[in-house]
Amino acid sequence: MVVTLLLEPGAQERFDRLRAAHFPAERNHLRAHVTLFHALPGEQADAVAGDLAVAARRPAFDVAVTGLRLLGRGVAYTLDAPELTALRAGLAAAWEPWLTPQDRQRHAPHVTVQNKVEPAVARALRDRLAAGFVPHPVGARGLGLWRYLGGPWAPVAEYAFA
Repeated sequence: MVVTLLLEPGAQERFDRLRAAHFPAERNHLRAHVTLFHALPGEQADAVAGDLAVAARRPAFDVAVTGLRLLGRGVAYTLDAPELTALRAGLAAAWEPWLTPQDRQRHAPHVTVQNKVEPAVARALRDRLAAGFVPHPVGARGLGLWRYLGGPWAPVAEYAFA
């Protein structure tokens, strides 16, 4: 299972448009997203859902879009929010026995708008987007739980912040 941070509709639509424009269509199975956990065990679905419901009992908060990050073969917008860091750390502590090596790494929140392209193409997009970039806040509206289907994801539940 995958856990994501859900963004306000306006920000979601902007990131989706960028992803649709710059992600190779044959590999773009998902909407833009902020992954918090990449691979939680399906047999723990009830526990994960319960923990997400409790974690969402908090006020909504803003996330700062702070810049652009070159991923080698793609581009992402970097995000930062103390509330997000604390929220994820609490869930990671609760789920520590289930975390994969990827989910144990330091979390660097981002929204990928391009991936799986030649490095020169990625650098050109990063440079173009960076030229007009101004840091700005976007609203975080809740948490999403998804089932990974080998490429696409199937929505399981949304947990709106209070």
